[in-house]
Order: sequence, then C-alpha cells, then structure tokens
Amino acid sequence: MQSDMENSFVENSKKLPWYAVRLFSLKQKEVDAYFNDKGLETFIPKQWVDYEGRDGRLHHELRPVVHNLIFVKKTLEDTEMVQFMMASPYKMAAIRKTREGRELYEIPARQMEEFRIMCNPEIELKQYLSEEEAKMKVGAKVLVKFGPLKGLTGRLVRISKKYYLLKEVPGMGVALKVSRWCCVAEE
Repeated sequence: MQSDMENSFVENSKKLPWYAVRLFSLKQKEVDAYFNDKGLETFIPKQWVDYEGRDGRLHHELRPVVHNLIFVKKTLEDTEMVQFMMASPYKMAAIRKTREGRELYEIPARQMEEFRIMCNPEIELKQYLSEEEAKMKVGAKVLVKFGPLKGLTGRLVRISKKYYLLKEVPGMGVALKVSRWCCVAEE
C-alpha cells in the first residue's frame, strides 16, 4: 500500500505540464531513448500506416505522425531543461512562448492528457494537422457531453463537410470525428 506522500507525488506528477521539443535531426527514436534514459517521460503521437514492402506484401506498422517533434513532461525548470538539451548529442530546441522570449511554452497537464487520448492509434476517424492548418480552422470552443469522447474539450470545426473536435498543442493539432449534437458551447 502506498503512503500518503507517495500518493501525493503521483497526483502532482500527473498535474505537471509538458514541453514540446522540436528536433533538428531524423533520430527521433534515439532522442526518445535519450530522454527516457535520463528519467524523463515522453510522448510521440503515432498512427498505423499501411505500406508495401520490398517483398510486395502489405505491411501494417505503427509510425510517428511527425518525425521532428517529441513531448516531454516538465520535471526540470526551464533553464535546466535548456541546459539538458544543449548538453545532449542531438540538436533540438523546446518551443518557446514567443520568438524573442526565453520562456518555454508549457502545455497544461489537462490539455496534454486530452491530446494523448485523442492521439490513440486505435481511433480511426481522426486527422492530424500542422500547427498552421489548425490555427486557420474556425470553430467554437466546445465540451463533449455524450458519447465515447465525453468530457473532452476543443474546438468544433468542419473538415470536408464533417464535424471534428480539434485539439491544438504547439507544433501540431489532432481532429477527431464527432457529432455536433454531442457538443455544448464551453463558457
């Protein structure tokens, strides 16, 4: 049985924000392993991809959606994180709030939790969008009240004459097919 202090730590670690880290190489797996070896929790959005192999057969593989982006749970302060990344053998940089500023963009824990749920590779009716595409989509902020997506928040947008729940994080966005009748405007 866990002590109260251990339970408190687990609760607080769930509430920690995340960083979006942009890579300047194609070594995403190695960078992910580097962060994990140093005790940092990471997340890479993945999707199932069908491709034809050299043998002419169809293969089904889980691959990253974006090859130059990793999300890292904030367990270090901004300055420590920057120094940690600078000391690594890989070229990378955390996304900042502004181009000129030095403050790193923190993704709130709740937003990241919802984003991770929406990125589940087993969910089929979804689309991934670039950061620019996601920002261009017009839609009202909503809360899903009914159905399997109950409790999720985002923007209700139209893509190809269908309604989607759009969740944005620095570097990308994910949109899940949703019925607009299951959503209510968020206050």
